[in-house]
Formats: sequence, C-alpha cells, structure tokens
Amino acid sequence: MLRQVSQAFGRGVLRTASRQLAAAAGPLRKTPLYDTHVALGGKMVEFGGWDMPVQYPDGIIKSHLQTRESAGLFDVSHMLGVVLRGADRVAFMEKLCTADIQGLPVGMGSLTLITNADGGVIDDCIITKTADHLYMVINAGHEDKDLPHIRSHMETFVAAGNDVSMETLADNGILALQGPKAAEVLQRLVSADIPQMAFMSAADMEVAGIPGCFVTRSGYTGEDGFEIAVPPGSGDKHGVVQLWETLMAQPEVGAVGLGARDSLRLEAGLCLYGNDLDDTTSPAEGTLLWVVAKNRRVPGGFVGSERILDEIKNKSASRKRVGFTMKGAPARQGAKVFSADGEEVGVVTSGGHSPCLKMGIGMCYVKPGFTKVGTELYVELRKKKQTITITKMPFVPASYYRGP
Repeated sequence: MLRQVSQAFGRGVLRTASRQLAAAAGPLRKTPLYDTHVALGGKMVEFGGWDMPVQYPDGIIKSHLQTRESAGLFDVSHMLGVVLRGADRVAFMEKLCTADIQGLPVGMGSLTLITNADGGVIDDCIITKTADHLYMVINAGHEDKDLPHIRSHMETFVAAGNDVSMETLADNGILALQGPKAAEVLQRLVSADIPQMAFMSAADMEVAGIPGCFVTRSGYTGEDGFEIAVPPGSGDKHGVVQLWETLMAQPEVGAVGLGARDSLRLEAGLCLYGNDLDDTTSPAEGTLLWVVAKNRRVPGGFVGSERILDEIKNKSASRKRVGFTMKGAPARQGAKVFSADGEEVGVVTSGGHSPCLKMGIGMCYVKPGFTKVGTELYVELRKKKQTITITKMPFVPASYYRGP
C-alpha cells in the first residue's frame, strides 16, 4: 500500500510537471543541489523545466511523516527570488497584487495573488517587506509569465515619473526546513532569537556560518518551518550546498522530494498552481478572498480588480474551490463531480491519499449550491461512481507558530 500511495503522488507530480513543461524548451535546469540529490538516491523528474527529486529511497510516505513528526528538508531552489527597490516600490506592487503592502510592518510577509486584467490569478506568492526593498518568491517555471507581466507594468509606471526597479536572484539557492522540530534545529545554527520570529516574519542572518541568508518563517506544508534564501558564497561549494549538508547532519532532519511536498500541501489545503489555480481562476472562485486585503477593496485599482470586487460584492462567482474526503482509491485531477441526481457540477483539481488521515482527500471546483460542508457528491472512477463528502480545509490542522 505504501508503495502504491507513493507512486500515486509521484504520478500526480509528474502530470503537473508535464503541463508546466509544455511550453518549455532546451535542456532541463539543475539546482546547485542536483549532484547531492543524485548521490542520495533521489528519483529525478522533470518539473517546471527543472530536474528535481520526486522522492528518495525511503519513499514519499516516510518523507511525509518525517516532516509531520520531526523536520523535513526541501530543495526549492527551482523557485525564483525577486527584489523590488525604489521609493515607489510599494505603490507599484499594490497595482499588481491583492495584498496590503503599505500596512505590512517591516520584517513581515503576506501571501498574495498577482492578477491579470480579467481578474484571474497569474501567480500566488509571498511578498515580504524590508526596510529598503520588497522580496518575493515566484513559482517554478513562472519566469516567462510573471516577469514580463511585471516589467510591462513597470515600464508604464516608471515612464510616469515613478521610482521602482526589479532584480532577480537567480544565483541564490533556497531551502525549506519544515516540521515541529524545525525551529529547534535552526536555533543551533544562528545567533538570532528564533522564538521571537512569528509566522510570516523574516530577517537577514548568518546561518551555519554562511552570511547574507534571508530567513522567513513560512512554508508549504502546514507545519511550522522556515524558507532560507542562500547566496552563492565565495568558495568552490555553493552556499546552499553547505547549508544542506549542515542541516542533513542534524539528527532530526530528513530529505524530502516533490512527492511528499505535494501530499503535505494537500493535507494543509494549500493550492498548487496549475492544478487548483490558473489564469482563469478568480480569488472568489479559489476561496482565496482572505488574501484580498479589506482596505484594497475600496477603491480597488489593482489589475483585474473590477471582476474581483464585483464577485465579492455580489457573490457572483460561478464556481468555488472546496475540499473533500472519500473512502477507497482517491480521485485524481480531472475527475468529474456529479450531484445525487446525476448532474455534472464540478471537477477535481487535486487528489491523493492522506498519510495522516489514511483516507482519500482532494480539492474540486463545484457550482455554488454544492459547497456546504457535509454535502455528498460523486466522482467517476474507473467508470464507477464513488461518494465524496465536502469537508472543511485544512484536512490536517495547521501548526504555524504565532509567536511567544
């Protein structure tokens, strides 16, 4: 059973990767940790134009539980750090996204959505406010859509006499250390007072002797944890390789690949771009209105705000993202969802077996009349109808650290 579940999540990651690679050309890109993953026995797959480990020899389930019970280490260097500078950087980004960046304290981040003119989601990301710049991390494979979008608006903004510039940090590596023992592990390697860092806070610090690291208390698993941007360094070994080796030497830490990253985020009820969000999905449809800051709703003014604010005001979204649970084999992306009388009312966008709950879980988009928790619907699997029950998310309670 464990092998079957691992293979199922691996296939899900591969399907997502194949979609992301549809427009990609040229050889696969490799993170600085590629050789490390191969040496660890990582099963390498194509993902967003990158050659990444989907799992290690112990399998996806063990990596998943390692993260839930102790600490998991992820290479997320395929994601791209972006820095915005200039006196008008906040005003500029508030034209492109839904966050209240002006109201963010220095040293704090916010999940936000970058939206297009039709009110769809171009990307979901975290923007962190520092004293002299904004820092954001965009999804893997999104450079060709996010960056041209930002640059096109920046040209108009600067031409009007405003001050903003953008820098990409392609040479950095990024690690995610996640799990209930992540803070304990990181504290050994820094002089900063980790208990003072609340969820979504960030700081520059030296980590394991590596200067210039940018540490945010955030992640994609529902667990407490950190994402650490690591500069290349000046030696023969990239800084992110040095830090990976130091962290892996800690007894609480194990390596985790894309397969467990997917099962963890699904248990946490978090969207995967390309599955649960795309250019056509509005925040209301994605059940993400909580990331549209209240003071950004009047007067709006960000790209796509007309549709987004209309759906908020009139509750007019034609579909909604909801969670579901089920017995037996889990439903996969693309499975059609039906009502009790046989009407097709939606589609599954993510699905898999929950290692913690030991049952099938997933997300689907359904018509508004079918979103109430406890509603029983049906999916078609192997030409048979299987019952799903609409369930509140997250499926596994989050363990974010809110501060001392």
